[in-house]
Amino acid sequence: MKLPTDLVLTPLQNGALGKGRPVMEWLTTFHLASVVLDPYTNESSWILRTATRVLEEFRGCDVRINLIVTAGAADAAAFLGPLTEKFLVFCDPDRSAVKALGLTELPAFVLTQVDGVVGAKAEGWNPEEWEKVADAIAAITKWSSIELPGAGDPVPFRGSPALG
Repeated sequence: MKLPTDLVLTPLQNGALGKGRPVMEWLTTFHLASVVLDPYTNESSWILRTATRVLEEFRGCDVRINLIVTAGAADAAAFLGPLTEKFLVFCDPDRSAVKALGLTELPAFVLTQVDGVVGAKAEGWNPEEWEKVADAIAAITKWSSIELPGAGDPVPFRGSPALG
């Protein structure tokens, strides 16, 4: 599946919405490793610590680690707190990115390659599926992968409906 070139990703900057840019502009140099979260559900809060640990494993490799939050700036900032300072955060209140990625459950972990193709994705919290996405990121970037689940990770669970 390839993302539409007119899909706009809008970053959260200093607690407010920044300038949105087409997805292909975000992909000019690096792939995107995204964890997609719905701040209005328990499922996304249950996985937040694990999601940030997984993304941190790829900091420094040829992938732009980020969080996509299905909320406006204020709710995304309230949900993520200090994580907004550590990660690139995209706000997706109308869930256009969620739709374009073909997601049905959140949280989700997605690799989008520089050509706009969704290279791998996992929905809900299934450690084996998330590990497959991590392995795909590691393979495409020549980086080390991560074993999941890790100590302290939640038990597997289905996600909440991605489209709200």
